[in-house]
Amino acid sequence: MRRATPETPKALEGVLVADFSRVLAGPLAAATLADLGADVIKVERPGSGDDTRSWGPPFTADGTAAYFDAANRSKRGLALDLADPDDAAAARELARRADVLIENFRPGALARHGLDPAATLAAHPGLVHCSITGFGSGAGASLPGYDFVVQAVGGLMSITGEPGGPPLKAGVALVDVLTAKDATTAVLAALRHRDRTGQGQHVEVNLLSSLLGSLVNQASGQLATGRDPGPLGNRHPSIAPYETLACRDGEPLAVAVGNDRQFRALARALGAPGLADDERFARNQDRVRHRTELVKELEERLADRTPADWTERLTAASVPCGPVNTVGEALALAERLGLDPVVPVGADRTPQVRSPLRLSATPVTAPCAPPALDEHGTSVRTWLAGPADAPLPPLPPLM
Repeated sequence: MRRATPETPKALEGVLVADFSRVLAGPLAAATLADLGADVIKVERPGSGDDTRSWGPPFTADGTAAYFDAANRSKRGLALDLADPDDAAAARELARRADVLIENFRPGALARHGLDPAATLAAHPGLVHCSITGFGSGAGASLPGYDFVVQAVGGLMSITGEPGGPPLKAGVALVDVLTAKDATTAVLAALRHRDRTGQGQHVEVNLLSSLLGSLVNQASGQLATGRDPGPLGNRHPSIAPYETLACRDGEPLAVAVGNDRQFRALARALGAPGLADDERFARNQDRVRHRTELVKELEERLADRTPADWTERLTAASVPCGPVNTVGEALALAERLGLDPVVPVGADRTPQVRSPLRLSATPVTAPCAPPALDEHGTSVRTWLAGPADAPLPPLPPLM
């Protein structure tokens, strides 16, 4: 894997991002742009900073919540009070110098500070101003956007959990993460447009739309039939077996049979090739229809071995499967596979999960530790008070 060095070209070298966002979706989008080589300045409230600085436990060694670290690597820290005239002026100057501005204030909230999209684009027509909201800038503009609420009202909780059980959220703030990826994609597209035309634009993404777009086959099925899908636990609505199956002592094994050829391989590996010829199980649509009988047949044969044993045997037979790992076990698996999932960000600092992006010519940058509140405030304010064409002072090297 090629590593970034100081001499390696960066995909977004020379791009300055003003990150006025809080919590997760916006900060994670900005951190992704930093991974790609952009220079990101994170603007926070003086005193308390981003809400996630206190979202713990767990906390890192310096007392900052681990949650904050997850989305704020490789940024400069600047504290500005937008209610203060001098700080608001500095914020507007930062917007005038930036290539990208990311914010997740309620629509209209930045207008009194001259930082709304109309004002920033009037002052800097080449700016890409990215607004992230919960429910858009129309009828839902006043609604606060929190991932948990959007998982509920956006339909995700209705299809998560066991049949007959309570609706459940995903185990991570999935809607925020998906929205961050949508925001990053939109910003990159807007920068490409600016490269061709010199024109910036207002980019808008919202949590509800990002969630609905991620429902893919479940939303398509509802639109095709008018019927709402319900929760299926770990089962798939249209494929079988595509679920967790009990092995020895009831331990689960995730099995993802995506076609009839793979099911035939599974049946052979289980010592029951006749299952693939059984009219109940020969085709995927038959297996879905007779899922209960199918699972019974499979679990009877899986019961004599552990998930680890079956993973080895079934993987050798080209059947997609694996044990249900903990987060620590998942990181260890990625390490064994040579994916280098964890990257250091400095002595006595909590390491980061490595960016999943792999680019052969412009590899992602080695991350720096997330900033302390206003860590780079003096140098950034000095820069903002000086000539607009002066370069930002370089960040100190990773120690």
